[in-house]
Amino acid sequence: MNGEDDIILKANEVLQVERIGSHSHISGLGLNDDLSPKLVSDGMVGQLSSRKAMGVVLKLVQAGQIAGRGVLLAGQPGTGKTALAMGLAQTLGEDVPFVSIAASEIFSLEMSKTEALTQALRRAIGVRIKEETEVVSGEVVELTIDRPDTGTGQKQGKLIIKTTHMETMYELGPKMIESIIKEQILSGDVISIDKATGKISKLGRSTSRRGDYKVVPPNIHFEECPRGEIQQRKEVVHNVTLHEVDVINSRAQGFLVIFTGDTGEIKTEIREQINTTMGQWKEEGKAEIVPGVLFIDEVHMLDIECFSFLNSAMESDLSPIVIMASNRGFSTIRGTQHKAPHGIPIDLLDRLLIIPTSPYTQEECKEILSIRCSEEDVNMNSEALDLLTTISVETSLRYALHLISGADLVARRRGGDEVIPDDISKVYNLFADVKRSTQYLKDYQSEFLYNKNTDDAMDLS
Repeated sequence: MNGEDDIILKANEVLQVERIGSHSHISGLGLNDDLSPKLVSDGMVGQLSSRKAMGVVLKLVQAGQIAGRGVLLAGQPGTGKTALAMGLAQTLGEDVPFVSIAASEIFSLEMSKTEALTQALRRAIGVRIKEETEVVSGEVVELTIDRPDTGTGQKQGKLIIKTTHMETMYELGPKMIESIIKEQILSGDVISIDKATGKISKLGRSTSRRGDYKVVPPNIHFEECPRGEIQQRKEVVHNVTLHEVDVINSRAQGFLVIFTGDTGEIKTEIREQINTTMGQWKEEGKAEIVPGVLFIDEVHMLDIECFSFLNSAMESDLSPIVIMASNRGFSTIRGTQHKAPHGIPIDLLDRLLIIPTSPYTQEECKEILSIRCSEEDVNMNSEALDLLTTISVETSLRYALHLISGADLVARRRGGDEVIPDDISKVYNLFADVKRSTQYLKDYQSEFLYNKNTDDAMDLS
C-alpha cells in the first residue's frame, strides 16, 4: 500500500469515528410491557427508578393526557438525563414529533426569545390531515411511448393497466410521460397514480414476474397485483407540524420557506386563525392533533422572561409535552438576583413532574463502557476495561468515554488487535481530566496572565 492510499484509509477511519454520536447506542428506554425497567437493555444501564418514571411519561404522551404539564430531569452531570430523553424519543418513533433544543439557542437566533420558544413548541405538535383522493392502481400490462420522427414536439403514449378484476387503457400526456420515464416504470410494475396531482408511484414488480429473474436483485421489491376496481377512493394522511402550517400560511413563497430556514417572526393573528381552523377540522374528523415532545436541555440557561412565557404557554390546549433537563442545584435565576432550586422559578417548578437521576455505580459504569466499546467497534480486553472503569469512578464517566477511541488509535499504531491497559495509560497521560487540570492551574497559577492568586479551594466533588 502506497502512502496516498494509507492517508485515505486513515481519513476514512477518522470519519467513521466522527459519525458515532454520544447517544447513538440508545434505542429505547429498556422497559418491559409492565413498565418495569430491565437492568441492561436498549443501550440503557441503571437509573431503574428514573426509567420507570419515564415509562409512565411515555404512556401519558401516547395517550395525549399530559398536555399542559412538563417534566424535569434533575441530576448531576453525567447521570444520563439526555440519554433518558433520547430513549423516550426512540420509543415514541417517527409518528410523534420530538424536538430537542439547547436553552442557549434561544438567545442566538435572529428573533425574539418568545418567538423562538413558540416556534419550538409548535414544531413539537404534529397534525395528521386526512383527505380522500381518487387513486388509480394496477399492474402495467403495456406501456407505449411515441416520439416524433423529427425529434421535436410533444411525446404521446398509452398505458394499459390491470387488476385481478379488470383492465383499462389510458392516454398519456407529456407530463405523465415525463413522470413515467423519471420513475423508470416498465411493463410488469405495480403502480399507483394520484388523479388529483398526477403523481405516479412505483410500488414494485408484480409477483407474476418473479420468474423473469434467475437471481433476484436486492433492489427489487415484489408486490401483489391489486384487487377490485382500478380506480378507487382512498384516504391519504399528511403528517405535518403546526409550525410548518404556520410557515406555509405566513409567507408568499409558502412551503419553500421551510427548506430555506428563513421563517422569521410569524404574526399572532395567523397562528390564532390556524388554531381555529385546526379545531374545526378536528371536530369534523379531517385532522388529528398529535402532541409531541419538546426537550430543552440545560434549561437553567433560560432567563426569567422565558420562564414566564413557558408558564403561560404550557396552559394552552395546543401544547406539547415539555421535558427539561438541569444539572444545577440552588442557583441564580437568570435575569434576577434570586436563587431557586435548579435555577427555575418556584411557580414553574410546581408545574413539573420532577424525575431525579443518581450517579452510576462502578458496575454500571463498566457496563456503559462495554456498550460504547461495541458501538465504536473497539476490541478491549478485560484488564483494560477494568482500568478504564476505575478511571471513570475516580474522574468522570464522560472523561473515560472519551478515552476509548484514543486508546483504540494507540493500539492500532502499535499493531495490536485489542486495547490493553498500557494503551489506556498512554491516553490517560496525554489528556488531563478536570481535577488534574485544576490542580495544574493551582500549582502554576502565578505564571498565567491575569490570574488572581487565591487560597480558596475549588469544590470538584
